[in-house]
Amino acid sequence: MRVKITSSPHFHSKNSTKSIMWNVSLALAPAALWGVYVFGIRALFVLLVSIVSSCFFEYILGYFDGNKDIKESTLYDGSAFLTGLLLGMNLTPTIPFVLVILANAFAIVVVKWTFGGLGANWMNPALAGRVFVFFSFTSMMSNYTVPKTLEVVDSVGGATPLSFVKTSISGGLSNLSPSQILATSSYPTSSIATSISSSTGISPYAIDAFIGNIGGCIGEVSALLLIIGGIYLIAKKIISYHIPVYYILSFSLLTWMFAGVRDGLGLFSGEVLTQVFSGGLILGALFMATDMVTSPITKKGKIIYALGCGFFTFLIRYFGSLPEAVSLAIILMNIVTPTIDRYIVPKKFGYVKKIKAKEAK
Repeated sequence: MRVKITSSPHFHSKNSTKSIMWNVSLALAPAALWGVYVFGIRALFVLLVSIVSSCFFEYILGYFDGNKDIKESTLYDGSAFLTGLLLGMNLTPTIPFVLVILANAFAIVVVKWTFGGLGANWMNPALAGRVFVFFSFTSMMSNYTVPKTLEVVDSVGGATPLSFVKTSISGGLSNLSPSQILATSSYPTSSIATSISSSTGISPYAIDAFIGNIGGCIGEVSALLLIIGGIYLIAKKIISYHIPVYYILSFSLLTWMFAGVRDGLGLFSGEVLTQVFSGGLILGALFMATDMVTSPITKKGKIIYALGCGFFTFLIRYFGSLPEAVSLAIILMNIVTPTIDRYIVPKKFGYVKKIKAKEAK
């Protein structure tokens, strides 16, 4: 009998790199379109400039790498399109277009291609691009827009709920929960959130953050649409539930236990829902922390990685100088991923546990 010897993997999936990338982009589309709806036409231009510039840098680098025929370009695997879309969704609607292009240049040229292209990058390119322009041009990246679905109050119109609460606490306001701080300062809420809050007791700011009626980056404001997209990816078996679930659970538990200490309310008094649905936590947990290249391979590894993301997000968001910490938390755990994969390994096929001498007798 003739035996054909081949290299691993021996189990094949119907998913290809191309199908995975385009399915993730499809899952992001509802949240991206919602961002365009509530922030206006300029948000659409930011997304388009981000996608086009990402694809441009991908093609140029591929061209100089020898893929001069556009039909053989890596553009068709969808990875550059996804990077541009994700990066655009992590930017504010008012950001100058030149910074959008600069962010994508850093993401594609420095983070992706410098380390060998798709599959060789050690951290998520979209996150790296966002963090690069955030720390380089902080004031421009912190100029947020309140959605058109809210009535804007001039004193709070340029701040997200997270940044407004952070500033208020730094200014000496204490012994109040985040929702109480926002309510005291007349931070705007939608009529539907106020109505649901009056009948359920849930904070109207948590409801607005869940629906998508808060200020923030273009693609992070609607937790509902992001969750729907995440469920789609889990159903398609493109991502597993381990990272997003353990990420959100660990952050929620730490928030409930210790967030009240910062607010002057003591232990086990943290406000969870508003914090989970605000900022980039849902977007990061479902679409960036789950990046196949920069996250661990095994289930145990994914859980450890997710717990680390939750811990760092909580630590930086509550006790650091920044109101948001998702991008930094994921990048920090991207650094740890190779170590996790080195020590958390699956059992080899055919492995038999060694029996001690006494047990053998």
